[in-house]
Amino acid sequence: MQIAIDSGGTFTDCIYKEGGALKVLKVFSTPGNPGTAVMSAIRTISNGGKATVRHGTTVGTNALLERKGARVAFVTTAGFEDIISIGRQARANLYDWFAESEPCIVPPDLRFGITERTAADGTILQRAEEDELRDLAEKIRAAGAESIALCLLFSFANPGNEIAAANVLRELGLPLSLSHVILPEFREYERASTVTVNAYLSPKVGGYLQRLDDEMQPLSMQGAFEVMQSSGGIIPARFAAEQPVRTVLSGPAGGVVGAYRLALQSGFSRIISFDMGGTSTDVALIDGAQEGPRTIGDALVSQLPISVPMLDIHTIGAGGGSLARFDAAGIMHVGPESAGAAPGPICYGHGTQPTVTDANLILGRLHPDHFLGGTVKLDVSRTRSYMEKALGPLATPEELSGGIALLAEAAMERAIRVISVERGHDPREFTLVAFGGAGPLHACALAKALRMPRVLIPAHPGALSALGILLADTVRDYSKTVMLKSNVDLEPQFKELEKLVNAGTADSAIPSTVLRSLDLRYAGQGYELNVPAGTDFLETFHRTHQKRYGYADERKAVEIVSLRLRVTTPGEAVHLDAFAPGDGDASQALLGAHSMIFDGKVETGKVYQRELLEPEDRLIGPALVVEYSATTVLPPGWTGFVDDYKNLLLEVSQ
Repeated sequence: MQIAIDSGGTFTDCIYKEGGALKVLKVFSTPGNPGTAVMSAIRTISNGGKATVRHGTTVGTNALLERKGARVAFVTTAGFEDIISIGRQARANLYDWFAESEPCIVPPDLRFGITERTAADGTILQRAEEDELRDLAEKIRAAGAESIALCLLFSFANPGNEIAAANVLRELGLPLSLSHVILPEFREYERASTVTVNAYLSPKVGGYLQRLDDEMQPLSMQGAFEVMQSSGGIIPARFAAEQPVRTVLSGPAGGVVGAYRLALQSGFSRIISFDMGGTSTDVALIDGAQEGPRTIGDALVSQLPISVPMLDIHTIGAGGGSLARFDAAGIMHVGPESAGAAPGPICYGHGTQPTVTDANLILGRLHPDHFLGGTVKLDVSRTRSYMEKALGPLATPEELSGGIALLAEAAMERAIRVISVERGHDPREFTLVAFGGAGPLHACALAKALRMPRVLIPAHPGALSALGILLADTVRDYSKTVMLKSNVDLEPQFKELEKLVNAGTADSAIPSTVLRSLDLRYAGQGYELNVPAGTDFLETFHRTHQKRYGYADERKAVEIVSLRLRVTTPGEAVHLDAFAPGDGDASQALLGAHSMIFDGKVETGKVYQRELLEPEDRLIGPALVVEYSATTVLPPGWTGFVDDYKNLLLEVSQ
């Protein structure tokens, strides 16, 4: 059995195969201990047989966002102790006099320097004395550190001094993050930040994954336990526990992989994925089947640079649980604060502040009797009662709800513009793939605002991130900064890097694909472009530079900055079969009529059961399509079509 689990802020989504069919299970998340919801889902699904469990976890993400990680000792070359705090000259809010940066995750009393030095070419100029290293270990012990980040100058060129220091510090029995292992690349601040984040997350993520693994053993689930990376690839849980920095966008990455796979199957290769959950919205742009989901080598998460491969995902604090409030001037705000799973929206029975979910219920865009397949009944009267207490300058709960929906959609529209318009892409040339528990509620409104031609609502939209985790390949990334001229023989360098690959895949019986690539730049430039390491890599670099920056100069010398390897092992095949077509009228799925509000007007539309729809069925808005994992809204003027894989294609009526 294969089980994929995605932990969200409000729900923990699971998807699994049973009898050859995909099944979905949603349980309320348990923010205090996410593993409780995960194990509850596994116990519900499992019948005691062998299973592979794949997990998209937000434990590391939340620890970073909430600044609730470990007490980290940062160890570096003497004289560079404060690099982790100083950072780069660039400032996000250069002209904002009142802007405040987040405090450094390593306080001054936990920054330590070693008297050692390695040159840029890897020559060891000075080795740290044994006595100094043992004295350092005692200082770290006395400081009450819970984890250690070791990042010495130029250790990527020669890790000798870093290994010597690690041998002594390892005796402390604390989690130890080594820069030459995690990120053997140049740029000292970004390398130091990445390694420090890894150390900051190691105790919490490592402990969480170990506890899950221990709890699975009595269930006789002796299959693999794996975790989704930010890059869209799967890694063993033990490796994720060692390098949790690779999992900070674990859940959203699963959504992008799932959206890409299902959209490609339905014939759409240029898509914008729109994943709206209970706490946040994640958007990504994929421009063509050959390019696939775009991976970047650096990102800023909670104001901290992280330089490991990640899918290019833009995240904002807008979800179904986003709280609405009025400020002192009577201006309404929606998010980024969220009701989460506890207390949750008002309509779930415990929350008291209006949320986007409550607004959709008052507007008739959620059916109170058809939420989570009817297992949860939404409380309309309770929602209306608390909304009347929070009206502010507005007259009715309907006006308040309309304003909440508009503000949430405006925030999500801006997020999509960031990854499309602001990067030179026209959203009118893309299909919007909407998923997550709340994505299909707002998809048509966003597509209309951005003038996008169609919306694709995949089957099981509320669990698409879990499906992406189920479909993902196992991926390991390796890199090394080399700083070479473009005319050198790279084969010896790649062979050296591939020794790490052979060690990491020795226990795998499944053949792996190794993809070589290079980070290149013109001599004197400060940033690089990544291109495949084929025989024509120089020509590819010039073309890529022309496309990205509008010019190229083949007369200039080109530097090879870093080598990269991506090792991909295909996961167990999960086949998504096409279905036989129906007669096209969708009458077999009709549940009845329901009142909805659009642009302040009450409209009566039909309600359809998603699971009963058949290929070639056609729907006319206004309409609701209800299912176990989500609700889809078709506003007036929109039509829907069910394709061969039971995905919903929505378009504006001609």
